[in-house]
Amino acid sequence: MLLRGLGVALVVAFALIIVVPLMIVLLASLKTTPQFIQDPLGWPESFSLANYTALFAKQPMLTYFGNSVFVTLFTVSGELLVAGMVAYGIIRTGRKTGGWMFGLFAAGLMVPSQVNMIPIYELVHRLGWSNSLAGLSLVTIAMLLPLSVFMLGGFMRTLPGELFEAGAIDGASEWRLLLRIALPLSAPYFAATACFLFVIVWNELLFPMLLLTGKDKLTLPLAMLQFRGEFVTDYPMLLTGVVVASIPIIAVFVLLQRFFISGAMAGSMKG
Repeated sequence: MLLRGLGVALVVAFALIIVVPLMIVLLASLKTTPQFIQDPLGWPESFSLANYTALFAKQPMLTYFGNSVFVTLFTVSGELLVAGMVAYGIIRTGRKTGGWMFGLFAAGLMVPSQVNMIPIYELVHRLGWSNSLAGLSLVTIAMLLPLSVFMLGGFMRTLPGELFEAGAIDGASEWRLLLRIALPLSAPYFAATACFLFVIVWNELLFPMLLLTGKDKLTLPLAMLQFRGEFVTDYPMLLTGVVVASIPIIAVFVLLQRFFISGAMAGSMKG
């Protein structure tokens, strides 16, 4: 009984840690700047959507939103395509060689992105990809490849090897085994990885700040910096932008929640 009560208390405490900051952000987006300065944590005097109206009226938020959607969809889809083929190749190469290859990609997780900023910037500049959303997407795909291969490779190792052996005996090529066996069985794993990647790419700030210079190419996280001045920061507008930018993440998780949970459970329960 004591352990059960302790568990409930921990769950409630964890929920409060998550919910309270979200409520503060949501309520702040409904305040005016004077109200926020006077009482940043209090209840708004009156509920008003003026900040949301002003956000889209004063800033080309639809352009920023479209840029983020393009970069995120391009990056996540390209990442899943490349990482899926690499992960399949690793599990089909053999235990020893595949283990070395998997370890090589896992080692890439230990290299911080900030270490590669200067050579990446130089390479992108020489390739003519500066201030390009497609160039930003390709760079992000390359930087996230170790993480994606690590996740998908770990998931695909749970697939029964007998299925591939039976398909090979029936004369199926590796491409056919990938398309007809590996990918359908790995759909929950790909959905779980897609959710994870979507959050990372949607909230990415470092590489957009490094590679994008034109105002018409800004992504949402980078556009939020416009509300931060040298001496004054418009926190209500900034937090309003945070709320708007969070809506797609919530929607994606709600749509893929079933696949995310099944993929996570499958990966954790397999021996």
